[in-house]
Amino acid sequence: MAIFLTEASKVIVQGMTGSEGQKHTTRMLASGTNVVGGVNPRKAGTSVDFPANGADGADGADGADGATGSVSVPVFGTVAEAVEKTGADVSVIFVPPAHTKAAVIEAADAGVPLVVIITEGIPVDDTAEFFTYAQSKGVRLIGPNCPGLISPGRSNVGIIPANIAGPGKIGLVSKSGTLTYQMMYELRDFGFSTAIGIGGDPIIGTTHIDALEAFEADPDTTAIVMIGEIGGDAEERAAAYIKEHVTKPVVGYVAGFTAPEGKTMGHAGAIVSGSSGTAQAKKEALEAAGVKVGKTPSETADLMRAILSA
Repeated sequence: MAIFLTEASKVIVQGMTGSEGQKHTTRMLASGTNVVGGVNPRKAGTSVDFPANGADGADGADGADGATGSVSVPVFGTVAEAVEKTGADVSVIFVPPAHTKAAVIEAADAGVPLVVIITEGIPVDDTAEFFTYAQSKGVRLIGPNCPGLISPGRSNVGIIPANIAGPGKIGLVSKSGTLTYQMMYELRDFGFSTAIGIGGDPIIGTTHIDALEAFEADPDTTAIVMIGEIGGDAEERAAAYIKEHVTKPVVGYVAGFTAPEGKTMGHAGAIVSGSSGTAQAKKEALEAAGVKVGKTPSETADLMRAILSA
């Protein structure tokens, strides 16, 4: 099984006609995602042709085999129209930061239950506003500033390369995009039910705890990898949740052991203040909850490999 995203998911792309939207829609289609439409008010009524079974090989996507033919994806003027015409139940957002709040609110108003926000650099007050609004509408957000999520062999929404790993029984939740990719590659011989990049901004939609809860409930996920990073207390709260509610084995990694105090590192939420938010404090909290924590991503993968091989 998979969480949040399956082969039945019908995906629309807000910002599909832009350069990033087109590039990653090509990759999503190549990995089997059911992309049913794009949204751009200025190009409503047109369509965009994508390779039928391939993508730019330089991007590392599946299906880059020179296949001929194309898939025509319609462009709608509004999300509401796209949902009405296609039955879409997932939207992925590739729009500039200044327009992201409006895009998320539009998707929520149209009743899209899952909205994946790839855009980075969104003002925190905008995120706070659309997060609260989405919650009031019962909409699940993933991101912002995230790589999206993939249920290998089923569907891929966002920018995660689809050829890193195939389907399997590991669930992965990560604050870091690049560490999501690395962990998938390290454990490619076992495969994944779903891998989710939740993003590292101070305010995000889906949290470690949300993903842990879903993986615990998924009968076909047998073990979980959780990747965190310095800043905030999300990993400590996840550790408390694991101790009380998660029966499946969890291994973890926390990025940022060498980060200097008081300096924002990469993600907007990755900042250490005194002893709060340090990698060491997070590691200790996770270990106290029974989570095996690796010192490096590769060591973390080895810990998971040992569990699955036992």
